[in-house]
Amino acid sequence: MNATLAQARAWDAADPLREFRARFALPAGVIYLDGNSLGALSVATQGRLGEAISREWGEGLIRSWNDEDWIGAPARVGGKIARLIGAGAHEVTAADSTSVNLFKLLAAALGARPGRRVILTEAGNFPTDLYVARGLAGLAPGVEVRAVASDAVAGAINEQVAVVLLSHVHYKSAARRDMAAITALAHGAGALALWDLSHSVGAIEIELNACAADLAVGCGYKFLNGGPGAPAFLFVAERLQETLVSPLTGWMGHAAPFDFVDDWRPAPGIGRFLAGTPPMLSLLALEVGVDLALEADAKAVAHKAERLWELFAGEVAARCAAHGFRLITPARAAERGSHIAFAHPDGYGIVQALIARGVIGDFRDPDIMRFGLTPLYLGYEDVWRAVEILDEVMKSEAWRHTPPRAAGRVT
Repeated sequence: MNATLAQARAWDAADPLREFRARFALPAGVIYLDGNSLGALSVATQGRLGEAISREWGEGLIRSWNDEDWIGAPARVGGKIARLIGAGAHEVTAADSTSVNLFKLLAAALGARPGRRVILTEAGNFPTDLYVARGLAGLAPGVEVRAVASDAVAGAINEQVAVVLLSHVHYKSAARRDMAAITALAHGAGALALWDLSHSVGAIEIELNACAADLAVGCGYKFLNGGPGAPAFLFVAERLQETLVSPLTGWMGHAAPFDFVDDWRPAPGIGRFLAGTPPMLSLLALEVGVDLALEADAKAVAHKAERLWELFAGEVAARCAAHGFRLITPARAAERGSHIAFAHPDGYGIVQALIARGVIGDFRDPDIMRFGLTPLYLGYEDVWRAVEILDEVMKSEAWRHTPPRAAGRVT
């Protein structure tokens, strides 16, 4: 769909999520379209971290592990995240990074399927998923990482596969997998299904248990607005918790960590997948972001994400048809996440020209321009104006003046 500026403003005025915008510390003059990479800072996070630093750490010192229940934070925050992903509170814990959690769950899945030595994934999956899987395979003789074309995944699930590792929403295209269908195929072949929720949690509706999912991971710094490098989370279905074994047998995953015994004994349930001491400041920041997400109606968030996408796509089609953009995100709402992506041979320069004008998206090789559509703080007028500025960048050829990419810089 496309719209006039007046229509976009009318939609913002009627938006049931409009009050959330003021709860984020967004800089003036910026249209932030990169919440799918790093979420915005919430106002409440600033106050929460100030309190944690000055009172809980500064005054409480080590007593705050008990008095403020720092020690219970992984389970507490994990239980809150569970409500966003259709899981039980006892099936999720907040811990470590997505990469570390992938390693733990892939190794556990291989151990639970003796005789099966294949990790099945798709070529072009998010790099850390591929790297971690291959790194694990390098430590486990006979394990093979089989990365097939996206449309060949279903046909490649067979009796050799121990675990199917897929992103729920693809990081480049925003294409969404049918979680229930793929999980059913995995189960039919005797394999487990491990889902990376990093580009879907907090933006679209997720129902892990309704889809009979086995395992999942996700990060806390995108749509959950937990801050740069925020802790991740992992999900293990209750039916598997007492049989899966984490390869990282750290002291926090022990049944009685403060007994300080030499021999490791796994904690009951999801707690066995903890490893080291929780990073409290970043974990508390994540909790604020999760609490904020829980305040919003999930259906309203998903509905607004769909409409923001439709407006962005419609405006680009109406205003920018002559500029050579190729939409790579699926058009059907049920088949996509909450960002929109276009391919263009000059994509890097275009994104940099947009950023210079206060419209912040990002670029992914070789030619992908991504724009995150974060329903809690992005408005319809923001989208309308972003495409207006995109059209201006193309007509003025401002992208031609972008300096060449420097090695090692974030894009």
